[in-house]
Amino acid sequence: MCRYIRLLRVEEATATEDEVRAAALQFVRKIAGLRRKSEMTAAPVLDAVDEIAVASRRLLAALEPVAVVTR
Repeated sequence: MCRYIRLLRVEEATATEDEVRAAALQFVRKIAGLRRKSEMTAAPVLDAVDEIAVASRRLLAALEPVAVVTR
């Protein structure tokens, strides 16, 4: 059900709208315990995804990017 939500605050590139929304969707699915996509059509869930995406974009804009260390 829950995939890894990747780091969006990196020096190399700015997170796209699709990446922010995908992370918000994963977060909502995790905290709501949703597993099937058919459940994602519920208006309250989609509203939550929108709100979290907005808050995430605001947070990313307020923070400095970080360097990602690869091994």
